Amino acid sequence: MNAAPDAQIDATGRLRHLLTLEGLPRATLEGLLARAQAMVDAGEVNTRLAGIAVCTLFFEPSTRTRLSFQRATQRLGADVLGFDASTSSTTKGETALDTFRNIEAMGVRGFVVRHSDDGAVAALASAAAPGTALVNAGDGRSAHPTQGLLDMLTLQQAKGTDFSGLKVVIVGDVRHSRVARSDLHALRTLGAGEIRVCGPASLLPGASLLAGCIVSHDLDAALEGVDAVMMLRLQRERMAEGLVDSLEDYHRDYGLDARRLRRAASDAVVLHPGPMNRGVEIDDDVADGPQSLILRQVANGVAARMAVLETLLG
Repeated sequence: MNAAPDAQIDATGRLRHLLTLEGLPRATLEGLLARAQAMVDAGEVNTRLAGIAVCTLFFEPSTRTRLSFQRATQRLGADVLGFDASTSSTTKGETALDTFRNIEAMGVRGFVVRHSDDGAVAALASAAAPGTALVNAGDGRSAHPTQGLLDMLTLQQAKGTDFSGLKVVIVGDVRHSRVARSDLHALRTLGAGEIRVCGPASLLPGASLLAGCIVSHDLDAALEGVDAVMMLRLQRERMAEGLVDSLEDYHRDYGLDARRLRRAASDAVVLHPGPMNRGVEIDDDVADGPQSLILRQVANGVAARMAVLETLLG
């Protein structure tokens, strides 16, 4: 279940929470991207959130997203409270809502939440007190809006802010990927010229999410002439067994290597949200190659998350 888009916008049109990129006004999305780029350009460190406490409330494991948010919070001068579900009272049966309310009662105003259940972050946002802001750091298969933001920021840096002539292909396990959903919502909002989606039928979602996309099961054909390739990790922790015959077969049919990448435009760029399954969906010669923007995505994540936190809490 996706969050209702208006759950994150208050009566004045101000962004109160960031739960999803679906339905987010284009001006709001572009404003966040512009602020993030300004932070990249300036290498900005400021104290706009000094005296504000932000909790990274993660009920699922994370490396890049958690540390990126912690870094972003520190660069804005806020206090960071880390939460580890494995050592918290959730192991004693406390609900996520009770955990949230107790931390909020300590005077924490910002929450960055990751949860395995679809809609879990929106449910917490609906219970938040006035002045408390939540950022969805990934919920189930639904959304990962800050990853979508940093991906769009990375694309803008490489290809410019006008997406109308851009051809993008998203490859792999779209069915289980919250990143793919957020990227698709953002690409549509920003007016991407052509969006292609490629993967085995068993790993593609329903028609509603793919509306307006060119769908293919042939990676070689899907790569022809594209400007950007967005590779996805096989979400083996979210899928039933048997959706792919084997990792070897998947790599043969949908793995990106340098030979295949030559079918794309000569200046095409490659993105991946991480963590990568090297030798499954992407080979070393691409992941570490000259067309890879994967580490730039990671760097841009700090600026994108700074822009979000500053907008919500500043």
